[in-house]
Amino acid sequence: MSREPITVLIADDHPVYRDGLASLLDPLPDIAVVGRAADGVQAVEQALASRPDVVIMDLQMPRLNGIEATRRVLAELPDTGVLVITMGEDESTVFSAVTAGARGYLLKGADADEVVQAIRTVHGGGVVFGASLARRIARVFAGGAAASAPSVFPELTDREREILDLVAGGLSNGDIAGRLYLSPKTVRNNVSAILTKLRARDRSAAIVAAREAGLGRSAEGRP
Repeated sequence: MSREPITVLIADDHPVYRDGLASLLDPLPDIAVVGRAADGVQAVEQALASRPDVVIMDLQMPRLNGIEATRRVLAELPDTGVLVITMGEDESTVFSAVTAGARGYLLKGADADEVVQAIRTVHGGGVVFGASLARRIARVFAGGAAASAPSVFPELTDREREILDLVAGGLSNGDIAGRLYLSPKTVRNNVSAILTKLRARDRSAAIVAAREAGLGRSAEGRP
């Protein structure tokens, strides 16, 4: 008896890449493309409607970025595998995708065989990352562990600890907003909450406290 094909939704705002990927996958007997989304809102809507086995998710999309779209999809469809395929490869982007629930992360330069194998692996419950990202991923978890550990500033939320870690690394609010796919206002509000909770008189005092606690290392070496 033949197995049902792996159903795939492709979410990417670049039609050439989106349609090209669909053309690559459609002829394969074990994969069926069930939808194509041009932005994050469409990705969520189509995922909830078609309930695909795997969502291929770009991160930088209009209306709703891929990180938040991933969170929303997995909140409703926890068994769906999300495979991120994007241009970005810095550590914060990888970390944000993983913490949102993505089980795979490839760069758009990945070859066809790598993409197909990643879809099959994610569908089978595995986790896959492109070879070029292996070293970066190691740094993410080596540096990000302190930022997410509840024992460090337990009065802060996970998001606030993540932002404090980047603040301690010397990043501006604008830089943090770009790396975490947040609005500048959201970052500003989080920084204000951090200062209040830590009873820090200003940003500099919060940075000193964070560095003494071991935060800030995950931003080292960034431009």
